[in-house]
Amino acid sequence: MKGNTLSVRRTIPVEPEKIFALLADAAKHREFDGSGTVVGTREESRPLALGTKFGMSMKMGLPYSMANVVIEYEPDRRIAWKTTGLGGLLGGRIWRYELERIDGGTAVTETWDLSEDKQRFFLKRSKFPAATRTNMARTLERIEEAVAR
Repeated sequence: MKGNTLSVRRTIPVEPEKIFALLADAAKHREFDGSGTVVGTREESRPLALGTKFGMSMKMGLPYSMANVVIEYEPDRRIAWKTTGLGGLLGGRIWRYELERIDGGTAVTETWDLSEDKQRFFLKRSKFPAATRTNMARTLERIEEAVAR
């Protein structure tokens, strides 16, 4: 991993509005999570917006939870949230989705941004970047499957 970000891109043959609607509903994140760690939200389904805080139940071996806040929001173009855990002692990871309307659909770029992560030094030197790249590619596949229904 070079720098603090890792990105994966995929062209999905639907309009950006449909993809954004899926991304902007935290209750649906489990449907497209390619890592298998998202269990679900702790709140009912509701559209996300800039500044929205939402909790996510997770499981990677053991169950845990993450607090998230939407830090970037451009309808049908970009959404990003920052994750933290243990009352802000852990995390700072940013998950970003950028959508670009192109001929034949939408170019979707998912980015794992560690620039504000408290464990950045360790994460970058671990197996997480390779695993995360694989999981992000699977996430984009699952997004395509979800919006094709």
